[in-house]
Amino acid sequence: MPDKAPENPERYDDDARASDGTASTAGVAGSRLPDDGSSANAEPPVAAAGSNDGKGDAPGGAHALEKPRKNPVLVWVKEIVTVVAIALVLSFLLKTFLFRAFYIPSESMESTLDVNDRIFINLLVPEPFALQHGDVVVFKDSQNWLTPVAKEPAGPMDWVGDALEFVGLAADNTDQHLVKRVIGLPGDHVTCCDAQGRVSVNGVPLEETYINPAEIPQPNPFDIVVPEGKVWVMGDNRNHSADSRAHQETNGGFINIEDIEGRATVIAWPVNRWTYLDNFPDVFKDVPAGTAGK
Repeated sequence: MPDKAPENPERYDDDARASDGTASTAGVAGSRLPDDGSSANAEPPVAAAGSNDGKGDAPGGAHALEKPRKNPVLVWVKEIVTVVAIALVLSFLLKTFLFRAFYIPSESMESTLDVNDRIFINLLVPEPFALQHGDVVVFKDSQNWLTPVAKEPAGPMDWVGDALEFVGLAADNTDQHLVKRVIGLPGDHVTCCDAQGRVSVNGVPLEETYINPAEIPQPNPFDIVVPEGKVWVMGDNRNHSADSRAHQETNGGFINIEDIEGRATVIAWPVNRWTYLDNFPDVFKDVPAGTAGK
């Protein structure tokens, strides 16, 4: 077969075809000009991607657009708002399901808890985790132990404190809660006092090392059996605590377990009083289990 002329390239099956069915390659179509030599119908050349015709096209394409720069102040504000929002959500979840802050307004638990201490309570006690002897608990005043206090008029900035309390960042300053130590559990027989002025639980006298050492407790006789669903509570500052002993005319002096908000776990403020609140298991280690609650 004769050699192919260089100016007549071989046609391939994948060449583009014109609308009238005639075969045409881009190279052949571009080489056929009108007899007068004009190129009026010829398409203008298109610049290849990435080419630079000297007019300052941006790298990456002749028609690439420059990405607008973000305002660094707005970026910073957005990050701060996001962090604060996450912190508030986490605090609310902790306050709702795990921990809650409370403020100590009285001396009834000295020297374990001082006036103005801020504490965190574990909301998982008494459910799903059961109460134990010696637990320091915060409970609602459903028995009206506290003297009613007239509510102060709302101030213009009270909403700030209410909001912080709601999300758990501020302690509960209401007068509707009390804090005491659990001495008797359901079924326990609790009495006072033996020859040495000690409280006994199920016949075992207690060496209560958590009692305020500044004063010797004054004798205050009682003899009770704790009913089912209730507990007997006492303050560590025995001579200055209006606890179960002082309210036996109401509900027998007992606290309903359903009114207990949680177990006091740590002192969170002030910093120099950071500590874990013990329930002193050694004090109750020899106490036998009580009888069935009545």
